[in-house]
Amino acid sequence: MDEQNTVVPVPAPVDPTPVSPPDMNAATPEWLVQAANGAPAPEVVVATPEVPAVAAPIPEQVVTPTEKKNLFDSFKTGFLSNLTQLDKSKEKITQEVVDGKSEATKMTDQERKDLIEAEKIYQEGLATIRDLIAPSSMEIRYDSVQVGGFFAQTFYVFSYPRYLDTNWLAPVVNFEVTMDISQFIYPIDSAEIMKTLKKKVAQMQSSIHMDMDKGKVRDPGLETALEDAEQLRTEIQRGQEKFFQFALYFTVYSDDEKKLQKIAKQLESLLGGKLVLTKRAQVQAEAGLNSTLPMCLDELSVIRNMNTSPLSTTFPFSSSTLTANEGILYGVNRHNDSLIIFDRFSLENANSVVFAKSGAGKSYAVKLEILRQMMLGSDVIVIDPENEYEALSETAGGTYLRLSLNSDRRINPFDLPAPMPDETTQAGDILRQNVIDLLGLLKLMLGEMTPTEEGLLDRALIDTYSIKGITMDMIDPSTKEPPTMEDLYSVLSSMDGALSLSQRLQKYTTGTYGGIFNKPTNIDLSSGMMVFCIRDLDDNLRPIAMYIILNYIWSRVRRELKKRLLIIDEAWSIMQHSDSAKFLFGLVKRARKYYLGITTITQDVEDFMASDYGKPIITNSSMQLLLKQAPAAIEILAKTFNLTEGEKYILLNSGVGQGLFFAGNKHAAVQVIASYGEDKIITTNPQEILNQRKAA
Repeated sequence: MDEQNTVVPVPAPVDPTPVSPPDMNAATPEWLVQAANGAPAPEVVVATPEVPAVAAPIPEQVVTPTEKKNLFDSFKTGFLSNLTQLDKSKEKITQEVVDGKSEATKMTDQERKDLIEAEKIYQEGLATIRDLIAPSSMEIRYDSVQVGGFFAQTFYVFSYPRYLDTNWLAPVVNFEVTMDISQFIYPIDSAEIMKTLKKKVAQMQSSIHMDMDKGKVRDPGLETALEDAEQLRTEIQRGQEKFFQFALYFTVYSDDEKKLQKIAKQLESLLGGKLVLTKRAQVQAEAGLNSTLPMCLDELSVIRNMNTSPLSTTFPFSSSTLTANEGILYGVNRHNDSLIIFDRFSLENANSVVFAKSGAGKSYAVKLEILRQMMLGSDVIVIDPENEYEALSETAGGTYLRLSLNSDRRINPFDLPAPMPDETTQAGDILRQNVIDLLGLLKLMLGEMTPTEEGLLDRALIDTYSIKGITMDMIDPSTKEPPTMEDLYSVLSSMDGALSLSQRLQKYTTGTYGGIFNKPTNIDLSSGMMVFCIRDLDDNLRPIAMYIILNYIWSRVRRELKKRLLIIDEAWSIMQHSDSAKFLFGLVKRARKYYLGITTITQDVEDFMASDYGKPIITNSSMQLLLKQAPAAIEILAKTFNLTEGEKYILLNSGVGQGLFFAGNKHAAVQVIASYGEDKIITTNPQEILNQRKAA
């Protein structure tokens, strides 16, 4: 009998032994993939043996779909379970390797401790930023801290006045000491403060009503506090104000403990004058120092309530503006592009100094000021060493005087001024002062003298005036004809022991330099602008000529009180000699009384500051203009004017006509700007001057 082939669905055989993790790199059987996608199980062909005919027939095995599904689910569950166990095993092995806990790399606790200790020792041997900036020592005291070689003391503000002016912190910010200032601002939720203010208002109203019921006198302080609280409630409700808690700390430093105490008293006085009361951080010196370091730590926590308006006045960096309702335009403020309009006569004194290197625009800026000051009715007198002001003088209708050995213009140094009408003048005062000035001039002309020669010269000057009938008993000697240098030479020639003096003076009377200082005066200062040009004089005569010119100008200025400017260009030449520098300093000190503003211009800062009178002249000048500087001079200026690093950078990198403008306590970066017409008149550019001459 032939074998019969029956189609029977047979599941895959199941091995009763534990299932080992499958190879993750092996391919998944195709039948399993198909089964997972819902395909029927694979069909296998099974051969059945031949049976006797008498045996009952074997029925066909039929597998229902439900059984098939259950069988597939059991296979799927088992397979996924094995995969999960395999993933966990791999993660465990990986984690053990990373943690160093595998059998191959496992480290004992002692070895780990030794490794950490060795790493710590190595790191301690390295230099860090903290090592570089840390002080050598630090001592915490009762109310101060010593950090290395410096002493530090901290102050906190505990009380403010009812009203605060805008920028009231400016004097403290500009205080010329080493100081750190910290401000801590804590915003307060408006809803919370409104509840608190409501409660406070109710309490104050109740107190006022109770006092009224008891017949007590009204309390103005309580009523004022109530008005302020009500106003603050209204402004907070409208969104016009916010509420804050504010802390303000100052730490001053000094290398000397006594100097620190002096600075501390000055700071307390400076703030106390504005009713801002401070206390020293006693027993909290270290906390005070930490609170003013740039670490944003408020370890003192001395706070006061403050709303937006008064808080805004504590902003320490206010924009520097120099715009006034009166005065002239000096230039444009480079900080904020505003105009620098200022009246120098509104300061304590109208004196000014201008420092700049050659070609930086100092003469340009001064000539621009002259032109604009004359528009306001000021008279201007200029000492011009390089013939730079001639075109300006011609345009303004002034007088231009060339002083030289061949010139016909003369100034007699023996001229005497008339007494001021509003001053009480004693007999002999004017003559005595003029003799003192002439002694300074003659020292400049004749060189060093012995005390004996000075005595002889003093007596000779008095005798020279006596020849013309001018004596010490006269109140107004200006009505008499003054003597000349030739008269002095004649007197010295007839005096015993004055041979050396007469021989040295002869050079200025009948010698090489004769004719310029030994003739009567033939010039007048009545015009609005007068320029004295000394370019054609010998270098040895320039300081003498400047001295005589200044003395002549000073005698004329005192005759009539009038708004005037005196411009002294290249002032370093007159500062080279002690007597002439002393005379210039005297003019600068006394100019304010006679409505005179003296402008001192120089490009040689070192020579100017080398004189004993250089810094005093700067100190007595309320206005300063610093234009582009040479690197060699910047440190001298920085020390003299207390310039910051930023201001030094501006002066070193400024263009032509750019620099710093100081007016009293205010200063700003300036750009000198002229109109087209002004530029044509005052330009000092040689190419532009040549083009103008060709066009003419």
